[in-house]
Amino acid sequence: MKAISFCCASVRHRDRVLVGPVSLDLEPGQTLGLRGRSGAGKSTLLRAMVGLLPDELHVEGELHVLGDAVHGWKRHDRRWAQLRGSAVLVGQTPVVFAGSVLANAAFGLRHVTRYGRAGLRKRACAALAEAGLWDEVADRLDAPAHTLSVGQRQRLCLARALALDPQLLLLDEPTSALDNASRDVVEAAVAGLLGRRTVVLVSHDDDQVRRLCDREVDLEATTSPAQGSGPSVRQT
Repeated sequence: MKAISFCCASVRHRDRVLVGPVSLDLEPGQTLGLRGRSGAGKSTLLRAMVGLLPDELHVEGELHVLGDAVHGWKRHDRRWAQLRGSAVLVGQTPVVFAGSVLANAAFGLRHVTRYGRAGLRKRACAALAEAGLWDEVADRLDAPAHTLSVGQRQRLCLARALALDPQLLLLDEPTSALDNASRDVVEAAVAGLLGRRTVVLVSHDDDQVRRLCDREVDLEATTSPAQGSGPSVRQT
């Protein structure tokens, strides 16, 4: 099963094409970078994969995610919620919830599994380690999450996603709000996932995409499928 498979997929607002058409396949374990200038539709395409587009936007063409033909699903289809437990989106602004570091790491896991307290803690701690945050928070798991730095919060959001053991991880500009030092730490955490997780990374930083991804798509915004040749694809 392909992790994602697009065939002439595009996102439209009425008669205007916002992104696409895009045709590509992504195998499990690969890392795909979506890059392009501001307004090219990188984040829009990412949200289309998990049903988070605004009501006024719609998908045309074929869009398969983890084997599901999601282009045929309505916005409020209950299947989206199930898919989002396997294809997890991490946004560019690190959002932490009220409560401790540990509670934040286990937040999503608590809502989709039946782990007991010990199981939740074990899985959350493993996710913090995978996100490259464990050494910095191991002695303050009960501290409020809002006391972390911005870079640490971003890795906490990554850990929250990893705790779900996702089949597909979607990262939307994960370092755009960070200083250079924090960016490097988050990049190192993402690099540690390569080959073990299937990742789609959206970034405006072409160099970051080349550092972290074994495939990339350069999205060229077009006004209709007849204009332009669509996105260019690089694979290493």
